[in-house]
Amino acid sequence: MKAIYLDNNATTRVDPAVVDVMLPYFTEHFGNASSAHSFGAEVGTAVKTARQQLQQLLGAAHDHEIIYTSGGTESDNAAILSALEALPDRNEIVTSKVEHPAILSLCEHLEKTGRAKVHFIGVDKVGQLDIDAYRAALSDRVAVVSLMWANNETGTIFPVEGLAELAKEHGALFHTDAVQAAGKTPISLKDSAIDMLSLSGHKLHGPKGIGALYVKKGARFKPLIRGGHQERARRGGTENVPAIIGLGKAAELALQHMAEEQGRVRELRDRLEKAVLQRVPNCIVNGDRHDRLPNTSNIAFEYVESEAILLHLNRGGVAASSGSACTSGSMEPSHVLKAMEIPEAALHGAVRFSFSRDNASEDVDRVIEALPGIVEKLREMSPFWAEADKKTSDSKPVFA
Repeated sequence: MKAIYLDNNATTRVDPAVVDVMLPYFTEHFGNASSAHSFGAEVGTAVKTARQQLQQLLGAAHDHEIIYTSGGTESDNAAILSALEALPDRNEIVTSKVEHPAILSLCEHLEKTGRAKVHFIGVDKVGQLDIDAYRAALSDRVAVVSLMWANNETGTIFPVEGLAELAKEHGALFHTDAVQAAGKTPISLKDSAIDMLSLSGHKLHGPKGIGALYVKKGARFKPLIRGGHQERARRGGTENVPAIIGLGKAAELALQHMAEEQGRVRELRDRLEKAVLQRVPNCIVNGDRHDRLPNTSNIAFEYVESEAILLHLNRGGVAASSGSACTSGSMEPSHVLKAMEIPEAALHGAVRFSFSRDNASEDVDRVIEALPGIVEKLREMSPFWAEADKKTSDSKPVFA
């Protein structure tokens, strides 16, 4: 039986075309990109081409605004720590309660160690930012605002261009974690007020261990990793050339497949949601139905544990998740869903299905065939289900 992979927000399969362009840079083109001789110059040219491919994906004005990093977490950390160092007369950070742990963990550490005061802004029931609270938190004491482009669990998209303009009114730098958005939704940074943006290769069919931080020309920046003069002295360390070449190709392919993400992939996601809501009572779709990534579906099933659902799905050859891979193993319910005030009966039963261009209609058929029976069986064992006020869902998506 073919295995079905619906956990693409955790990581994606590397595109074979990406692997093909990487391989020569392990063997034939092995020079150090910083070397002056011909072995290095040839590699340096390829690294520049990859930078231009990322520039195109992000709609950036200049290719030198792209800094290669080890991935999204390093990019996120570099952006926030740089802002605090570059604006020493400011010590406040504004972020949201639904950010990825790469942001939240750092902000909590900075607050705990007294290095910064952090404003954690709440969200509403569909995961959209509390704009009034955001405006109230902004002041000339804020060094940086860091708000994600799209949520990794629900897919809800923040209006980051407008949020960046508000931050600029107070002189703060604006960073967005676009790890989930890059390659799935159009991005144009050239005329935006966004100063910094993070992305990661393995989220867009590129290799793991490579990412990028966009830093707008003229924005203040201090390096996180110091050493050599690589990346215009903004990130020391010998370049991971094969991964960089792969990231560039992945960005090129993501741009080519953008219409497919917005069309065919979205249709797969919507068909799954409609069928599940028709066949399984007492479940809701978490996220903003109007502003959401086209590949992401987070469905909460009342009175069942998500881990039990995922175990049964996996036994049937379907891989999904309960949320961020970076928090898997925790028995705590999702901090994102808690911030959205999802009802207690559904809080522990959320399952995330995340599609990619690799998925087909048959994959949705398999889930639709298996999932209703799994939930029914688990609910039969739940004492809470026997006492529940059961409601039958109709064919229209029911959003939290």
